[in-house]
Amino acid sequence: MIRSIARRILAPLQAPRRAREKLRGVRPDVLLPFDMFDEALTGAEARKASKLENIYHKGQHRAWNGKELLAQLLERHGGIQLSDERRAAVQGLFAVILWGELAAWKISADLALRLEPLEAKLAATSQAHDEARHFYVMHDYLVLLGELPRGLGPRTTRVLAGTLSANTLAKKLVGMQLMIEPMALALFQMIRESEIEPVLVDLLRYYERDEARHVALGVLHLPRLIQGMTSAEAAGLWAWEFGELWAQLEMMRELTPHFEVLGLDVRRVLELGRAKQIRANQMLIEEMGSPIPVFDAFIRFFDARCAWHWPDDPRADLRGRLQEALRAANQGIGVIPTHLSNVAT
Repeated sequence: MIRSIARRILAPLQAPRRAREKLRGVRPDVLLPFDMFDEALTGAEARKASKLENIYHKGQHRAWNGKELLAQLLERHGGIQLSDERRAAVQGLFAVILWGELAAWKISADLALRLEPLEAKLAATSQAHDEARHFYVMHDYLVLLGELPRGLGPRTTRVLAGTLSANTLAKKLVGMQLMIEPMALALFQMIRESEIEPVLVDLLRYYERDEARHVALGVLHLPRLIQGMTSAEAAGLWAWEFGELWAQLEMMRELTPHFEVLGLDVRRVLELGRAKQIRANQMLIEEMGSPIPVFDAFIRFFDARCAWHWPDDPRADLRGRLQEALRAANQGIGVIPTHLSNVAT
């Protein structure tokens, strides 16, 4: 009995010692990558590394104070002016942005921990700092609208969970930088152009500037990860991306009622997001110096699916929708110019 009581008393005191003993058994180079500066870089690789490092320094230079900015915008525009119906739609739509920013914060923090070399780690660290600011500012804005959104629809949750739970760094970069970020930029642009609510419109200009810079991490570092893959690993990455693109379209169907209340054309949002995703992937291809085998097939397939669910003529019957979907599969739906052309500079 006495020994049992003594063990209970001493256990908390012994736990730190055991942890230290366990740590002593771990090789230092596993915890700290002492060889991270040993790799010799070619001229092209050095230029790419410099661009990645510059993302960090640009992020520091262009950082903005979210608390101060939101207060200034509220004063400038006399508060938030929205009808009850539109207020509910903005809450529903920007719940995706709120929880999406938290997801991006968690993903970029994970990338900052795990990515090597130094320049990619710096870029991911800068993004984590930006996403933290985006999250708390969107939280503060939505609180001003009323009740804070406590959850998301199942299809929208699926999109964010897909990248959060991705089992490789390449999937996390593809999911966040080449899929979620471009679609978020499309939504920001549509809201800004529609001038739905002045405080939100001005706020999103700052979000857009940051998010466009984030895409460069995926564009510049993904080639390094992809080029080291086996054929099976590459096939797994593209199959995963296909599933995530499918989930994105399901998410847009779930969000359609909010778009309609705000007078936004879902097809236009999708086309704009598609254009930004295409441009981001084109920049990735340029950095890799070789095509992505499945890229064109992905685009045509999802063009057809967009035409089927959101035809040019909303009154089109089954035959009309089928004809438009087949035409999109064969010809595409055109490309909208985007401002992503220089994010990696």
